[in-house]
Amino acid sequence: MTTERDYVLGTHDRELARLGLQHRVWRPVVLDCWKKRGITVGKRVLDVGAGPGYAAVDLAEIIGPTGEVVALERSQNFVRAMSEACRVHSLTNIKIHELDLMTDDLPRGDYDFSWCRWVVSFVSDPAVLVKKLAGVMRKGSIAIFHEYGHYETWRFVPRLPNQERFRQHVIQTWRESGGEPDGAADLPALLSENDFAIRSAAPHIFCIRPNDYMWQWPATFIEIYLPRLIEMGRIDQKFADKVRADLASAEANPNWLMITPLVLEIVAEKL
Repeated sequence: MTTERDYVLGTHDRELARLGLQHRVWRPVVLDCWKKRGITVGKRVLDVGAGPGYAAVDLAEIIGPTGEVVALERSQNFVRAMSEACRVHSLTNIKIHELDLMTDDLPRGDYDFSWCRWVVSFVSDPAVLVKKLAGVMRKGSIAIFHEYGHYETWRFVPRLPNQERFRQHVIQTWRESGGEPDGAADLPALLSENDFAIRSAAPHIFCIRPNDYMWQWPATFIEIYLPRLIEMGRIDQKFADKVRADLASAEANPNWLMITPLVLEIVAEKL
């Protein structure tokens, strides 16, 4: 029996549900991106760090039975969730590989696209990941990344000092686990070193109010990650309660604003 390969954010059921909400919030942005880049019927897509498979399911429905999604994920819990999603949606065009992006070889295939979202920020060595990706992507194929570019843009207006302290704990724990919250900053150089040419780049950052559905994305993350920080010994219950109280106060005021973490969309062609 192998043990569950956990992530700094966890792979428990509450995290799985949070990832589902996160995917739904970002789905319009993602679908627009895929459409502009030409992901359509019959294409083969490598889903790098597929998680519970929310994006893989969307991709599989877009490319249809003549296409294929090859989904890479190391967490057994997430692989099980993805397999169940395939069963529920009657999808036979998703091939799941349980593997570690840092230590295992990536499966070769005649891929048209690769999709990588919020993965570079969490792996221990992005250079290894991009090098491996370059080794399996054919000439002319397209690699699409959605990665955090400047996590400290996440803030409330008016400011909530406790939230900013919480944000710093998040950044520190990610770095202590071997990741880098601003992972997109290294991508241009890494892509150049591995024969990728950037074809487009765009920032995704939003200013939202409590009645905006996207508000639930960071708000739910706060609720899920506070207990995780307590488990790590980073914060105590008193501080967690302050963060929750501040968030509730902001949500009760329709004029309160939240600026989301900056996500960079980078689209690169394999030369």
